[in-house]
Amino acid sequence: MSATPQVPTMQNDSMEDRLYTVSYDDPGESHLDVKVPDICTDSCETSDCMAVCPADVWRREDTDDLPTIAYENCLECSSCRFACPYDNVSWEYPTTGSGVTYKRG
Repeated sequence: MSATPQVPTMQNDSMEDRLYTVSYDDPGESHLDVKVPDICTDSCETSDCMAVCPADVWRREDTDDLPTIAYENCLECSSCRFACPYDNVSWEYPTTGSGVTYKRG
């Protein structure tokens, strides 16, 4: 007869707490954009760039508007670029060499 392993009791930090540990050196201009604005306003119905972003960088205030981009919160994971079915996300590392720094690896 085998013993049932005990599940350790531990409490993990919330996503907000973990995001708070990430620092960002603002290069002064966004490294994110949309390539063709009309694709966002006329064709996109699923807003996949917003759905996959772990840091809530992409937001749409109204369904007819372009997404607003809070690039300062970007974790540089580039999920938005791969999620967009229209290949309409312009994503680059910040040109100044600044950007995200992780404190806990």
